[in-house]
Amino acid sequence: MEKIKIFADSTCDLLKDLVQKYDIQIIPLNIVMDEKSYLDGVELTPDEIYEWSDKTGQTPKTAAVGFETAWNAFSAFDDKDTHMIVFGISEQMSTTCNVFRLIADELKYAKLHVIDSMNLSTGIGLQVIRAAEMALEGKSAEEIVAGIEAVRDKVRASFVVDSFTFLHRGGRCSAVTALFGGALKIKPQISVVDGKMGVAKKFRGNIEGVIMKYVEQLTPELMEADSKRVFITHSGCSLEVVNAVKAELSKLNYFEEIIETRAGGVISSHCGPNTLGVLFYEK
Repeated sequence: MEKIKIFADSTCDLLKDLVQKYDIQIIPLNIVMDEKSYLDGVELTPDEIYEWSDKTGQTPKTAAVGFETAWNAFSAFDDKDTHMIVFGISEQMSTTCNVFRLIADELKYAKLHVIDSMNLSTGIGLQVIRAAEMALEGKSAEEIVAGIEAVRDKVRASFVVDSFTFLHRGGRCSAVTALFGGALKIKPQISVVDGKMGVAKKFRGNIEGVIMKYVEQLTPELMEADSKRVFITHSGCSLEVVNAVKAELSKLNYFEEIIETRAGGVISSHCGPNTLGVLFYEK
């Protein structure tokens, strides 16, 4: 059986217990504040990002995985016997996958397999865990890569965002949109399609009510999903809201696993606090 090591960049938003359970190595992206770069999830927390952003009125810049950071991670397994499979955030959003490919060329390491997740957050995490499970089943690296890419377009990733503030600060919406969105209490649903983020729906009201409406409207899709697992991923929602979403998903009596995760620094930098998404594989 082939020796296989699974890697993912830090935007996969998998908590430490899942990372340890499936023996996944995380490679951090970079977050830049006050012209200083920090490793996502290593040197900076989302709450520290929010505090800085509110104080300065700015949103951090985010940058791809550094060449040296990735080089160090991969070279530790450059024993010519280990196949390395690495997942990166969508190439429509970052050059991280290109960094991985460049290192594969530099190392002349044919056993380094790069997968463009065409997604973000636990839309990546779902794929990473599936790959780890396939490895445990004894699948080869080629079988894993082919299997993941064959169903990559079945990942359903969406989020409800509380405020346009962080999207505006990060240049992802205009000042006019942010102003009217705030005044009208519009909460956009951001969905990932073909590796790109876009506004799928617009809700109105307070974020607690909007999140529950979002989950309710997802129910028909959830009942047609792969029942193995579903993620609730949020950027710092209240315990009451998260528990309410868990209760709604539990009432469906459908999923084997309902996993809550907290979004890391990169996702939090762009979406801001009180963002919540429900992510799953379509059958």
